[in-house]
Amino acid sequence: MKNRPSILLIAASAVLISVVAIALIGNVFSPFAVTDQNLLGRLKPPAFLGGPEEYLLGTDRIGRDMVARLVAGLRMSLLVALAGTLIGAIVGTVIGFLAAHFRGYVEEGLMMLVDFQASLPFILIALTLLAFFGNSLILFIILMGLFGWETYARLARGVVLSATSQPYAKAVTSLGAHPMRLYIRHILPNVASALIVQITLTFPQIILLETSLSFLGLGIQSPNTSLGQILGDGRDYLSTAWWISVWPGLLIFVITLSMSILGDALRDRLDPMLKVRTT
Repeated sequence: MKNRPSILLIAASAVLISVVAIALIGNVFSPFAVTDQNLLGRLKPPAFLGGPEEYLLGTDRIGRDMVARLVAGLRMSLLVALAGTLIGAIVGTVIGFLAAHFRGYVEEGLMMLVDFQASLPFILIALTLLAFFGNSLILFIILMGLFGWETYARLARGVVLSATSQPYAKAVTSLGAHPMRLYIRHILPNVASALIVQITLTFPQIILLETSLSFLGLGIQSPNTSLGQILGDGRDYLSTAWWISVWPGLLIFVITLSMSILGDALRDRLDPMLKVRTT
């Protein structure tokens, strides 16, 4: 019974699957393209509040359909968060493996870099880099990839140091196996579960970071759009056209909450230390 998934976990998983499906095929719910404008139909309320039937969730300040905008913004936000999460996981894991392998001055230097990254609020780093280098989609995704890599580095380093001291690792090494073979075939599977849990926890954080930067006008730029950008576009119309900000805000809330629930559930199932404490 303990291994059965909770109703909350099932609901969160269903929500995430639905969100991904909407991002992939959501355009079928709108007859408009994301760039279609209708200045005569600007700031129209949703259809269920008396607005035009063709605008199910209303229109924005230049008459663009909110459904089309939300689908495009959702797709971009998920893409940025996924790419940023994977970049951070790969970079951090490689640095953690290098620190554990070389030890000595290399380890000290890399861990000093990790501590430096962790000591600074990342949003200040992001604002500085975006203001200095300008903004583009590729640069923004790379910047998101720099978020949280230090957590992966510490995690990977700790697991590698622990694993290399185990008898099986010493036996493989004594047989003349190349360190790369040891790391990839024997140690990486041990760190995989912890990395997966961390990925599910980092993903919603990057969603919120992208939202914050886009809300400030430093994130995704036109002609691309994201949930954060749509949210920022509606901040001047909260009293007259609340739907512009409410719909992307609800999507962001649902995604981050569902991913957090999934991450907590995976941690409870995969973290051996938690299993020891609960038995």
